[in-house]
Formats: sequence, C-alpha cells, structure tokens
Amino acid sequence: MQFIVVKKKNIVTWLALFVVVLIGGFLYFMSTESEPAFGFLQDSKSEDVRDIHMITAEFTMTMENGKTMDAYRWDPGSIFIEKGEKVNLKIYGINGSEHPFYIEGTDIRGTVKKGEETVVPLQFDKEGVYKIVCTIHQGEHHQAPMIGYIYVD
Repeated sequence: MQFIVVKKKNIVTWLALFVVVLIGGFLYFMSTESEPAFGFLQDSKSEDVRDIHMITAEFTMTMENGKTMDAYRWDPGSIFIEKGEKVNLKIYGINGSEHPFYIEGTDIRGTVKKGEETVVPLQFDKEGVYKIVCTIHQGEHHQAPMIGYIYVD
C-alpha cells in the first residue's frame, strides 16, 4: 500500500513540474522581442510597420532570328496591402544600373540602384490598384514595360 502512495506523489510532483515549465516557457516566449508565428499571439500595435521585399529582375531571350529581347520586372510583380496599413517597401537592385520609378496616383518617386536597397514607406488611404512604373523601361521603345502592381483593400 505504501508503494502506491509513493508513486502517486511522484506523479503529482512531475505533473506540477511540467505545468511550471510549460507556463514559464510560454511567458518567456511572449516576453521576447521576436514576433510570434501565430496571429492570435501577436500584440496589435498601431505603430507596427510591415516590411515587403522586392527586387529588380531581368530576363533575356534570344529569338529564332538571333535578335535578343530583354525584359525587366519588379519581383514580386504584385503585392497586397490593407487600406491604412504602414509598409516599408524594400526594393533591392539586382539587374540594371538604375531604375527611376513612380507610383501612379501618388507623389512617390525614387530610384533603385544596382547593389543597393531603396526603402519606400507606404500607407494608402484609398482602396485600389496602384502601379509602380520604371521610367526607363516603359513606352514603345521597350518590348515589355517594367510595371508592378500594389493592390490595396
């Protein structure tokens, strides 16, 4: 009979220790500066700014007649932002020496240079589709315009 009582005390002790470690681990991870992977654990601060990363990319194709065709693009070509959300669009120049750009419907202009990162703070008050357009790679003299799309809803 005494043997059974000792086992029950050990089980209760181990269970209590497990609960303390579980609660301690949860409190530790909640107190760190890292962002949780699950949205319901995240503290929703109005000053949170989301980073969206984009690059400049180039594609070259040789056609059957031997002529080459180049196409530049923003990659990803489409991004999605909530109305009123604060975003840092971080564009890194990979291909092309520079890409002067503007975002239609805004006063935002800038230049992405090869080997550098350009940070564009964004916050849209109106829903819609906004185009980010490279001024060098647009128009009739380029086979494929360099246009990206920012969807705001």
